[in-house]
Amino acid sequence: MQSSPGIEQPPSRATSASQDRKRKRSSRQATTEDPSRQQTLQSLFAGQQKPQAASVRASPSKKRQRLECPAATGTPQKALNSSEMYSFSSRSSMSNGDGVIDLTNGSPPTPPQARRLNGAMKGRLGANSHTGAKKLVVKNLRTTTAWDSKAYLEKIWEQVDEALAVIFKDGIDGFSKEDLYRGVENVCRQGGASTLFSRLEGRCRQHVGRDLREPLLEVAGSDSVTVLKAVLAEWARWKQQMVTIRAIFFFLDRSYLLSSSKPTLSELTPQLFREIVFSNPSLKPKIIDGACDLVAAERLRTQALDQDLFKKAVEMFHELQVYTASFEPRFLGTTQEYVATWSDEMIVEKSVPEFVALAEGFIASEMDRCEEFALDASTRRDLLALLEDHFVVRKYQDLTDHVELGKLLDRSSLPDLTALYGLLNRRRLGDKLRPAFVKWIDETGTAIVFGKEEDMVIHLLSLKRRLDLIWRTSFQRDEVLGHGLRETFEAFMNKTKKGDATWGTDNTKVGEMIAKYVDQLLRGGAKAIPEVLTARRTSSITELPKGVQLPTAADEENNNEDDDVDEDAEINIQLDQVLDLFRFVHGKAVFEAFYKKDLARRLLMARSASADAERSMLTRLKTECGAGFTQNLEQMFKDVELAREEMQSYKQRLEDRIGYEKGKNVDLSVNILSAAAWPSYPDIPVVVPSNVKRAIDDFELHYKSKHTGRKLDWKHALAHCQMRASFKKGSKELVVSSFQAVVLLLFNGVAEDEHVPHSRILAETGLPEAEVNRTLQSLACAKLRPLTKHPKGREVNSTDTFTLNLDFSHPKYRVKINQVQLKETKEENRETHHRVAEDRNFECQAAIVRILKGRKKIAHAELVSETIKATMSRGVLAVGDIKRNIDRLIEKDYMEREEGGMYAYIA
Repeated sequence: MQSSPGIEQPPSRATSASQDRKRKRSSRQATTEDPSRQQTLQSLFAGQQKPQAASVRASPSKKRQRLECPAATGTPQKALNSSEMYSFSSRSSMSNGDGVIDLTNGSPPTPPQARRLNGAMKGRLGANSHTGAKKLVVKNLRTTTAWDSKAYLEKIWEQVDEALAVIFKDGIDGFSKEDLYRGVENVCRQGGASTLFSRLEGRCRQHVGRDLREPLLEVAGSDSVTVLKAVLAEWARWKQQMVTIRAIFFFLDRSYLLSSSKPTLSELTPQLFREIVFSNPSLKPKIIDGACDLVAAERLRTQALDQDLFKKAVEMFHELQVYTASFEPRFLGTTQEYVATWSDEMIVEKSVPEFVALAEGFIASEMDRCEEFALDASTRRDLLALLEDHFVVRKYQDLTDHVELGKLLDRSSLPDLTALYGLLNRRRLGDKLRPAFVKWIDETGTAIVFGKEEDMVIHLLSLKRRLDLIWRTSFQRDEVLGHGLRETFEAFMNKTKKGDATWGTDNTKVGEMIAKYVDQLLRGGAKAIPEVLTARRTSSITELPKGVQLPTAADEENNNEDDDVDEDAEINIQLDQVLDLFRFVHGKAVFEAFYKKDLARRLLMARSASADAERSMLTRLKTECGAGFTQNLEQMFKDVELAREEMQSYKQRLEDRIGYEKGKNVDLSVNILSAAAWPSYPDIPVVVPSNVKRAIDDFELHYKSKHTGRKLDWKHALAHCQMRASFKKGSKELVVSSFQAVVLLLFNGVAEDEHVPHSRILAETGLPEAEVNRTLQSLACAKLRPLTKHPKGREVNSTDTFTLNLDFSHPKYRVKINQVQLKETKEENRETHHRVAEDRNFECQAAIVRILKGRKKIAHAELVSETIKATMSRGVLAVGDIKRNIDRLIEKDYMEREEGGMYAYIA
């Protein structure tokens, strides 16, 4: 297509089209309004052959272009009429010879006659007459622009390249960022964004490889920390340079790079540095090792950690996106090498508490470093797992060693035990302490059980209290360790050993000693509680962790925050603790026998410190062992109440008698006991004073008059009385036993210097010699001595003589002399043990018969197992004892042996 010469092609299509439309409207208006302004197409095109060119001013920074019309020159054009405007040349002149009509060439005007002729011809030929195909060619009237975008891009790049050279030399002057920004924007708008980015990337890559990498390669032979510092300096410099470059190429970054697959300038900055500098084989190991060496120096305590340098290194690894792939594996690898060696050395050189403290400190410092320098969560997780693996999993056998744990338990070192359990429990290995923990408890408890009898229960209670505190505070109530604690207590407390302590029986000594300790509490009250076991004292605990207070049983039971605990609460606390021990005892028959005997003494001699405490203990036993266990004990309390009512009736009857004068007769008080409920006591002969004998006979007549068919057996050994005695320093009221009173009455009417021989006392009292010796020993050899023994000594012999101690004195008027009845003799202890052992044999035989009646036939091993289960609550039975009882039942024809080791019941 041809274009009119002299007209410059505008750079914008939209602007040219708008101008054309304006032209056409202007031409139509001129044709319609003023015929004188019309002209023919031929003259119009002819007039445009050499017009003064309309200059188009285009600004590369603006989208719209302005068309400036040239000023009118020469003479005004003549107005054309209608005939001149639409006159065309002949067809032959319009055709170019190939059948193509060129509308752009000028044609002579057609006269009106020709137009009429043509119209007539057209009418005659018709609208569809074929006159031959003609090709119509329309040529573009617009001319191409003279704007050269490539030249403009080169011009802008030349300016940008000069600015980059200045920037890469750390300069900031010598160029205008605003002009460069507009130049980059214009180039991007003209479609040169891709070329511009390619040149920029190449220039930056060249700069990083030449100006950054080459100087770093020169120092690559230095130590890792030096190389790391140099790399960080170049990285900071490169980032600063890219800040200025991004400001210049901001339009390129936002309009082109964001929507393309190419990296943005923010992504290009670390990408080039990572590919060219960091990935260099000579630099990469040094950079990573430099950061790891900083931490290693701090771990070895040879140098403090350069926090600023390490922080910048970690930030660079994150920005270069090499943290997970390069730094983290190396950091964890060096840590593992160090920790493996260090932990192996420390576990040998240090004790368990010291190793635990060092391990916890090491873990804490590593976790603090992760927090302080914003290391990834994956690093923290893997590092913690690594440390726990070396400190806990691989060392738990050393940490749970029996000897080392035993040292901590011996000292009751709660802080060390807490730290040890806390370290092990990081990997849920706290229960690995159970074997050593259980072994120490068994050894310690067994030594107590087979040790001194006097302090057995106190030591057991103290041990239980310490271990409960350790379990609650240090071991965080671990269920496995708690089960081990209870099972071990049950095991060693039921260990039996035939010896002098149990008089050759299999009875457990623990049940007897628990019963005696309860008797001590109920007789003495709160004053009888050892200081080490009081609720206010923590003497049994040597150390407490910081911030941990010892919880008392009162706090757990009553949730009372008051530090003051009254006597009743103290007794209840102690009874609860004793009951905890009592639950572990299998041989409860031994406890029952001794508790029943001691209770009888307390009730008969009115030595209970508190009736409420007695009832409270009875309620606890009933809850723990059932109503059958306490049936006889409850009957004993009922007998005492009934005896009190009986005595009131008797005294009322005495007052109603004629001639009864109060004060002249003996004030008698009698307890009527049920023989089945109370312990059996031996009948000891004694010569009762005549006035006491009359009072006893009178009460017996009264009782038999009310209850026919009953027999009273008087147990004078359990009696006690109050009597007045006169001494040089005044009169005293002595509280003594019946045997002591009988002996003291022998000294009435005796001269001051008269000696009463042992034989006389033996004959006049009618007591057995053993009882006489015990009684005289309590009166003449104890702390309070109303009698004087000649010669002096602790043992009473048949050749000794006794005189009344007229110099006896005491600050109180009412004086309690040591009563023999309150102390158990060896014979009584032996009889109790043998009776319990014999009762156990009867219970074993009864259990065997019950099992056979239900099973009819049973194997030997199964029969032994069932018998042990059935009799466990009453006492521990050895397999040999069970076999002996089976033989006895066979002899009594209760059962018989059959083939195959079977037993059958004989109906």
